[in-house]
Amino acid sequence: MAGGGGVSPLGLAPPLWYHRDLSRAAAEELLARAGRDGSFLVRDSESVNGAYALCVLFQKHVHTYRVLPDEEGFLAVQTSQGVQPKRFKSLPELVLLYLQPSQGLVSTLLYPVDRDESIPEDRDYSDGEDEKPPLPPRSASTSTTPTGSAPETPTDSTPAANGLSTISHEYLKGSYALDLQAVKQGASSLPHLNKTLVSSCKRLNGEVDKVLSGLEILSKVFDQQSAFMVSKMIQQSVNQGGDQELENLVTKLAILKDLLSSIEKKALKAVQDLSVSTLSSLPPLTRHSKTIPVQAFEVKLDVYLADLTKIGKSQKHSLSVDVEGGMLVVMKKMKDNQEDWNTFTHHKIRQLIKSQRVQNKLGIVFEKDKEKSQRKDFIFASAKKREAFCQLLQLMKNKHSNQDEPDMISIFIGTWNMGSVPSPKAVGSWLLCRGLGKTLDEMTVTIPHDLYVFGTQENSVCDREWVDSLRTALKEHTELDYKPIAVQTLWNIKIAVLVKPEHENRISHVGVSSVKTGIANTLGNKGAVGVSFMFNGTSFGFVNCHLTSGNEKIGRRNQNYLDILRLLSLGDKQLSSFDISLRFTHLFWLGDLNYRLDMDIQEILNYINRKEFDPLLKVDQLNLEREKNKVFLRFAEEEISYPPTYRYERGSRDTYVWQKQKATGMRTNVPSWCDRILWKSYPETHIVCNSYGCTDDVVTSDHSPVFGTFEVGVTSQFVSKKGLPKSSEQAYIEFENIEAIVKTASRTKFFIEFYSTCLEEFKKSYENDSQSSDNVNFLRVGWSNKQLTTLKPLLSEIEYLQDQHLLLTVKSLDGYESYGECVVALKSMIGSTAQQFHTYLSHRGEETGNIRGSMRVRVPAERMGTRERLYEWISVDKDETGPKGRSTLPPRSGHDYVKPSLTQKHVGAVLGKVSEEGERSTKEEVTAARAKQDSAEGDPSTCKNNSYNNPAYYILEGVPNQSAATLSSELLPSPCSPPAGKAPLSGEGRGRHSSGSSHPRRHTAGHPVRPISEEGSSEDDGIAVVGVVSGGGAGGTLNRPPPDFPPPPLPKGALEMANTPFSKPRPLYPDLAEVKIPAANPSPAFVLGEDFRRGGPEGLDDQSCSVLQMAKTLSESEYPPPPRAPSAPPHLRGQGLGDACRTFPPRAPITESIAEDLPEEALWGSSSSSLSVGESSVGEWLQRLGLDRYEEGLLHNGWDDLEFLSDITEEDLEEAGILDPAHKRILLESLRQQKQQK
Repeated sequence: MAGGGGVSPLGLAPPLWYHRDLSRAAAEELLARAGRDGSFLVRDSESVNGAYALCVLFQKHVHTYRVLPDEEGFLAVQTSQGVQPKRFKSLPELVLLYLQPSQGLVSTLLYPVDRDESIPEDRDYSDGEDEKPPLPPRSASTSTTPTGSAPETPTDSTPAANGLSTISHEYLKGSYALDLQAVKQGASSLPHLNKTLVSSCKRLNGEVDKVLSGLEILSKVFDQQSAFMVSKMIQQSVNQGGDQELENLVTKLAILKDLLSSIEKKALKAVQDLSVSTLSSLPPLTRHSKTIPVQAFEVKLDVYLADLTKIGKSQKHSLSVDVEGGMLVVMKKMKDNQEDWNTFTHHKIRQLIKSQRVQNKLGIVFEKDKEKSQRKDFIFASAKKREAFCQLLQLMKNKHSNQDEPDMISIFIGTWNMGSVPSPKAVGSWLLCRGLGKTLDEMTVTIPHDLYVFGTQENSVCDREWVDSLRTALKEHTELDYKPIAVQTLWNIKIAVLVKPEHENRISHVGVSSVKTGIANTLGNKGAVGVSFMFNGTSFGFVNCHLTSGNEKIGRRNQNYLDILRLLSLGDKQLSSFDISLRFTHLFWLGDLNYRLDMDIQEILNYINRKEFDPLLKVDQLNLEREKNKVFLRFAEEEISYPPTYRYERGSRDTYVWQKQKATGMRTNVPSWCDRILWKSYPETHIVCNSYGCTDDVVTSDHSPVFGTFEVGVTSQFVSKKGLPKSSEQAYIEFENIEAIVKTASRTKFFIEFYSTCLEEFKKSYENDSQSSDNVNFLRVGWSNKQLTTLKPLLSEIEYLQDQHLLLTVKSLDGYESYGECVVALKSMIGSTAQQFHTYLSHRGEETGNIRGSMRVRVPAERMGTRERLYEWISVDKDETGPKGRSTLPPRSGHDYVKPSLTQKHVGAVLGKVSEEGERSTKEEVTAARAKQDSAEGDPSTCKNNSYNNPAYYILEGVPNQSAATLSSELLPSPCSPPAGKAPLSGEGRGRHSSGSSHPRRHTAGHPVRPISEEGSSEDDGIAVVGVVSGGGAGGTLNRPPPDFPPPPLPKGALEMANTPFSKPRPLYPDLAEVKIPAANPSPAFVLGEDFRRGGPEGLDDQSCSVLQMAKTLSESEYPPPPRAPSAPPHLRGQGLGDACRTFPPRAPITESIAEDLPEEALWGSSSSSLSVGESSVGEWLQRLGLDRYEEGLLHNGWDDLEFLSDITEEDLEEAGILDPAHKRILLESLRQQKQQK
């Protein structure tokens, strides 16, 4: 239930039918559980502050009425236009009337549904670590017994807060009434409260005097002005009394704070003044960052033994990267200590291609001359060395780029529970990502990051001192004076963001916020702080939290997260309909999340000693809750490869202290990964986690500091070179249809709101024109073209539009409340033909449905020019499966999203293989491989399992295996994979490194991102889904690209049932390109059994619906499963579209030879002479479109004249190496327009 704090507007004891800020979904669940017509409750409106929502159950449907306040504060139920509303002074008075029959509601209010007042976790005021929550920083006070009671007998063992609590209780119990009476008689002060406070702070007063006396001598030596004030205050304290005593205490505390924070600096200045002669000989510090030295990497050339014999040369090479000079030197080590080298400037290095199968292998494509390039494959000493080399080359490219604004920035994120102890002076290991886990290579560890984000908990240092210490530490290691963007504090929870000086002017729209989740959501000992801003055209959000502790407090932690998600006020205020997980291009969530390990302490210690973390991660509470979709929906986290960061013995990292004596007995705090960093990014954006680990030498706290570094793509504030578009050059965003299935018992009408930074203002659709339901808990709503508005972007350039996203929210007409929100990337929607999109809907952090539709972004030919981004310069070979023995699943990150791409033939894997091996395959081998690929197109494994290409998974993700345990074979998709546990390991798509992105790069050091998806949702479960079948047209096949997450697998029992053939023939799944979503025809309702609730028989207390079964019934009538298709060869399974096909702009691996020592004839064969034929006309055409990188492939395949190009087909483009669907559409559309002009 909602966990709002504070006093209710209905008083201290509101009626039980008033549920405060209960969510709409939770309200529907309570009413469904009540089950009787006339059941009702009242909650706060989600759309209007100060308004309410009256929810009534009638005939299994929930009807919602808005109760709105008018200007005079009277309440009224919203009525139809022209109907006079009835006004009420209070909510109970309103409900009292509608308890009577025939008052205009769908049903008389009969049965109030009371809120649950007996939630033990909400009543538990302990934070799991201490007997009481700590007091706010710098205001802690000790106290004695109340004035007028027994003689003072304070002892050191008496907790100060308990004394203060007693005094406060006595005041509220007795003296408060006297003060109240005095105020009624005209008093302007509260004498009894003042007396209470003075009594409470008497010991504090004495302690402050002692400290000030001790500092007086130092002040006289180093700071005469402060010394005078200190002496004056000490003198005043001797004669003080009465009402001035409290005021003087506050003044003394302020002086003490200033003195402590400044005396060291003033003392340092005084000492420096005495040694001016010594200091004058020191060189002044420069503002510029350290010069990056030339770095050399020892590598081996990766060639076959036959080639090595033919070449007769050594494999050993040295690669030297000169970042400052913009050069790469490739040196061969010959016999007799002789060396041979070639120097390549930065613009001669065309592409880096990482091997996914061999984590330390890298292909480098060099430009030899105007028409030719070559690829060499190198084997590095380790995967970390390969990543360091790539990072240095990217830095070199960026440094010598002619772009004014960066395409990519590097972000450091650190989280640390400091244990209420000041930080040690040396925190270099934290800043430099040195320690345990996935760390940076020493060659790149000192390269400054563009942004530093520090989240701390139990940090007792004042803000200014903390930020100054961070800036000093950064300057020591980077020689840069980082600028603070924002600092936000809630008690001892802090977040500080610092930026490189060169980026300071690129930061705008800075916002800060905080949320308390302590006792009754009113104390800030637990909660979150956040910072948001724009970096040029990209929005960022950072949340640092400290959640409820205690091994058993899982539900409370989950509620903390949901409260923060809902209440943290960050980002664009126009996006108030969306929670913060949808407001930012990139959202990072860090902190002491306090989730623990559910395992016996001795087992945990044994696994840690053996450095076996996988069994522990399987019982990690955060991972388990994410698998249930309870928290962090669609967030990603890098794989954890370091030991638990809590609870260490202070002063050491060798011992976990897992027992703590408390008043209630011995408390067990098992070692756990409490400190985490997660992120969520928009689809088709670029983000890579380069490191994730913890330090092993910072020992002042019982937590170890955790670090993570990220490579993030950013967009510039786009300025059109052609000015504002004319009407003939205007781009349009057009919808053909949209269909949503929402989890609700309501039967109201809905509309859609569209938000985007590329729109001048948000737009609304008309109400849905189709609506149906096969189950009381779900509703299918649809909008046809006439109900959907055409959107006009502010700018029409494709370079601008491909970076934009569209936010959608499905709202009800009765309450204008959101039933689900989502985000769609425009990049894959660009083209002259409509493209399909599918994604999930969420609201308040919970998955509430899913949405699909058909849309297109029309860009005029004059605005089609684009350029390559820096992060697209590196690609990943996907022609091989992942490393043997371990799954390399994709991250369950960002906004899971299926990008539509229609191809008739896919040869990406073949081209990638030829590219990597340097045309070592013969023509016959290529033909055979293509034949295998064609035969595999009917195999479901070639299209990655997902919710959208299998109608059986149409509705929602997140249902554990047990939910489908009793499904009949009639409802299961046809089996098309080996038995579970025997499926070949598929590597395609598992290393996806962009959040729903076309840029396949995430685990750059060989460690896969830890995905959180449904229970057991690895592709190794052997569940294959038919995603490519004959469309019934002439040669029409649909090869749909894999999404960014695996689907929920069916249980073993369901698999066995699936082997039974269908009793009736099933029609084929229609080609998605030809599907127009019609209004659904009702089909027989599907009765859910108890076991179908989430979690199966073990989880009957969880009342959420089993959406897997609903998915089957709601999609069965229109999208029945296809028949069984033949399995693909193991080496092709799970590949789908090659990642080179999904890059926009593309970076397909180039298919030239790898060995510069081989004869030119071997490199190019007899077709090399054709490369210059017709180059000018084809080249100019491609250059105008910003796709001149494809010129070589087209000419090489004989497409050397624009006249002939008009007849080119999609298959021809693929054979020429143009695999990106968006780029194929651009080229074909341009040719079509040219043909029409003739």
